[in-house]
Amino acid sequence: MDTRVPRISDAEWEVMKVLWSHSPLTANEVVKALEGSKEWNPKTVRTLIKRLVEKEAVACNPDGRNYLYEPLVREEECVRSETTSLLKRIYGGAMKPMLVNFLKDEQLTKEDIADLKAILEQRRE
Repeated sequence: MDTRVPRISDAEWEVMKVLWSHSPLTANEVVKALEGSKEWNPKTVRTLIKRLVEKEAVACNPDGRNYLYEPLVREEECVRSETTSLLKRIYGGAMKPMLVNFLKDEQLTKEDIADLKAILEQRRE
């Protein structure tokens, strides 16, 4: 696991998704972006942003009377880090049991299956 990728809580992940899709943003813009999907008050969102800055997941740059926030870590890095953490925590680091469990429970389309076969074929080469 990449040690420079900070551990991000589920709530912080929601803030990061906003910043990954549109940044830099002010805290008010992040609050507004989350209004429709989350029932958080603005203070909660600001607290989450502050935590992400402290974890060095988000940069805080002065812009006149406001601060602009932007991610310091890429979404792909965080996804990879979370996947590795889950794999180690739940499956002892073994990929096959996780995939088998996922594939048994998931409703896959023919297209999904074809994509998975193509990925496995690429890995074999």
